[in-house]
Amino acid sequence: MTITDENENYFSTSDLALSATLSLYFPLESVDKTNPQKVEFFFKKSPDLEKLVDDFWRGQLLVEPQAYFNRIKGIKARIYDR
Repeated sequence: MTITDENENYFSTSDLALSATLSLYFPLESVDKTNPQKVEFFFKKSPDLEKLVDDFWRGQLLVEPQAYFNRIKGIKARIYDR
């Protein structure tokens, strides 16, 4: 699936920690690896997703550490998968 930044239905970020946190609650829709210097992660926009992003940046989230660690490993696998 190719998703562009112009698509208003998706939230994108290149932050690994944020992506791992979001993927605990929402499916990771796509990973754009076209820029070798910066990977973009895409999630479908929703009010709940936007609130989670805000809570993440405010430091107001608690997540289960093992689940978070496993998500980071899974996302890294998608980054380095050819």
